[in-house]
Amino acid sequence: MKLEGKNAVITGGGRGVGRALCVAFAKEGANVIVNYAGNEKAAKEVVGMVEALGRKAVAVQGDVAKWEDAQKIVDACVQNFGSIHILVNNAGISKPAMLHKLSEELWDEVVDVQMKGPWHCIKAASKYFMEQKYGRIVNVTSVAGIVGTTGQIHYAAAKGGVVTLTKSAARELARYNVTANVISLGIVTTEMTSTLQNDEKLKEIYLRRILLNKYAEPEDVVPAFVFFASDDARYITGQLLCVDGGYGMT
Repeated sequence: MKLEGKNAVITGGGRGVGRALCVAFAKEGANVIVNYAGNEKAAKEVVGMVEALGRKAVAVQGDVAKWEDAQKIVDACVQNFGSIHILVNNAGISKPAMLHKLSEELWDEVVDVQMKGPWHCIKAASKYFMEQKYGRIVNVTSVAGIVGTTGQIHYAAAKGGVVTLTKSAARELARYNVTANVISLGIVTTEMTSTLQNDEKLKEIYLRRILLNKYAEPEDVVPAFVFFASDDARYITGQLLCVDGGYGMT
């Protein structure tokens, strides 16, 4: 197993890609902190799924946009499992609005979760990583952060920022044997993308942009996260990997 003996924090772990990541990491041997913002029931379901695989899991409520919560989430890993080895910044929200209608409040809400959140969690985890001279950071961006998008300029701007946030963290933490990489996702069949899945016109438009002509299932993208979190990727840092079915190519 690639993550045997490792302890991981996965933000936004209760649903969608986060849920699939928690299960995949547990299958590879990791104990998992399942962070959630509001849906405690979903997070506890994931805890049960992880425990059924013979691993430890704890659901921790927290809004990564708030420093105190981010610190609490990371500290919970050390308090419950004794250490933290892996941080996956997956938590995110999507609240579309055309740029000429976008309020400052909505801009702040989305950017705070999508970009400030990863910074908060990296900051909180870095003290442990530096002390133990080991750590794996895997951030999540989106094709929107690479090529832009319509109706979500705040989301795209934040996701673009995550790329350079990752590269900067990689530069600062490399001396401590800490790697930081970022995975760009396309359209994954989760609750967040339900509008694109259920609107036949939109579905057709977006499918034409994906070279593989299908949306991803969460299980399609998790192997890349396992790779970056494992020692198979020990000599890779500061890199962007697009797991988007070729969306970013078109």
